[in-house]
Amino acid sequence: MPYIKPESREHAIRKPLTVGELNFAITHMVVSYLERQGVCYETLNDCVGVLECCKHEFIRRVVVPYEEIKREENGDVYGDLV
Repeated sequence: MPYIKPESREHAIRKPLTVGELNFAITHMVVSYLERQGVCYETLNDCVGVLECCKHEFIRRVVVPYEEIKREENGDVYGDLV
């Protein structure tokens, strides 16, 4: 967990500029949810599930297309293997 300066936190929550601020914003959102829902196994499990689904969707929608473009531009590191 990045510990950003208190004066950077409000801005980080609205428009993160660094990876540390992005981490803080996401963490802040999860903590706010936990404060409203209460900390129990089900809520913790739900939070982990949401974060995993967001990660997978980001990989599917953003990372894979980017990697495909770069593979076409630069050649496949796997060659004839796949």
